[in-house]
Amino acid sequence: MANEWSGRGLDLLMARDPGKGVRGGLEHALRQAVRSGRLTPGTRLPSTRALAADLGVARGSVSQAYDQLVAEGFLVARPGSGTVVAPRPDVAAAPPSGPGSEGPPPALDLRPGLPDLSSFPRAAWLAAARRVVREMPNADLGYGDWRGHPALRRALAEYLGRARGVVTHPEQIVVFPGYSAALTMLCDALRVLGGAAVAFEDPSHPGYLASARSAGLAVRTVPVDGDGLVVDRLGADVETVVVTPAHQYPLGVTLGSRRRIDLIGWACDTGGLIVEDDYDGEFRYDRQPVGALQGLSPGQTVYAGTASKTLAPGLRIAWLAAPPNLVRPLAEARACEDPNVPVIDQLVLADLLTSGEYDRHIRRRRGHYRRRRDRLAAVLSAVPGLRPRGVAAGMHVVVELPPDRYTEDEVVEHIAGRGVAVEGLSGYRHAAPGPPALLVGYGTPPEHAFAPALAAFAAGLADLYRRR
Repeated sequence: MANEWSGRGLDLLMARDPGKGVRGGLEHALRQAVRSGRLTPGTRLPSTRALAADLGVARGSVSQAYDQLVAEGFLVARPGSGTVVAPRPDVAAAPPSGPGSEGPPPALDLRPGLPDLSSFPRAAWLAAARRVVREMPNADLGYGDWRGHPALRRALAEYLGRARGVVTHPEQIVVFPGYSAALTMLCDALRVLGGAAVAFEDPSHPGYLASARSAGLAVRTVPVDGDGLVVDRLGADVETVVVTPAHQYPLGVTLGSRRRIDLIGWACDTGGLIVEDDYDGEFRYDRQPVGALQGLSPGQTVYAGTASKTLAPGLRIAWLAAPPNLVRPLAEARACEDPNVPVIDQLVLADLLTSGEYDRHIRRRRGHYRRRRDRLAAVLSAVPGLRPRGVAAGMHVVVELPPDRYTEDEVVEHIAGRGVAVEGLSGYRHAAPGPPALLVGYGTPPEHAFAPALAAFAAGLADLYRRR
């Protein structure tokens, strides 16, 4: 039986030689993949329509590349069943990799942290870009305001108030080239203001703790349970705490209502600062999205948002809505850094926000990811002993593993042997212990690769947990 297209060729195709043109580059990349055995005989390629959409090229270019390789004998076109890699007497199909074997690199990506990049609203972005370039005054092409273009800050203030319940003003918003840069510059500003210690959730992304340390701040960690951050574990020396209340990353829990009140109370009583990373705040499936914590106490909270999950991380657009006393230190820290967020991209995002296209895109993506979540949940429910967590929101699921069967690393390695990349939770833990678990993202694969990824993942789990 022909192998399903695994997406393995997509990275290869994306790295095609630009000097060969679109069609020539696709031909060259596919030809080399077949010759090297990376695309094995019988592998079914995606349809020309699907591959063209994923790569952002004309369908005709893909069709011509396929036709040329069919003529050369590298591919076979089968009416009604698509295009497959032709049989070759000198290339044997690679056996599936078992646990502990090196094998090929993982071909299907179910790691968390990325949206479906093929869903980027290209047509809407292009239309907005044309309007922006046609209508923007010449002065907008200068260096501009280090806080971000006023049009984007106005659009963000309106959108955040309407969709996330954030209480802010355009003058309190600062635009950054990504959330990591925003957090780094915020830590720099806090240090200049005399800050000494910042707390992070445990588990959380280790890179964010490193950003605080590089700014000269002491780092503390606070455990997370089923209701989110354990507020009463905040130490007396902590002045700032970074939280993900809407959808804690990576556990996926929502900060409980009692904890939200307790956290605001901590900030008011101690003069502390809350940094709210609104991670996956737009993607809630069991009810309306939970409003931002910032709306309860704007004077004690810095709200952080980004277009990385709603649109694409490659845009490198994030923003902070800060209390008035932090705006100047943030802007000064921002002015000392480069690169800036390109002004045309800022204005295009502002156009999408004010036209309502951004809202429409979010609604479409919410339905898309909900359907994917349901398909993943069905796979997990069929395997005894697994405990899915964090399924109500976001783009990943935490899968707690039976503690007495296999280690987290063994499961990750076995799944990788099936060509599927997932992550273990242990890489995000700092001091708080917890059961072995996987982080399984359902946003990353393009649509044509999601079903094969899910099938291979399910087969890998069945290998392990249905054994006796």
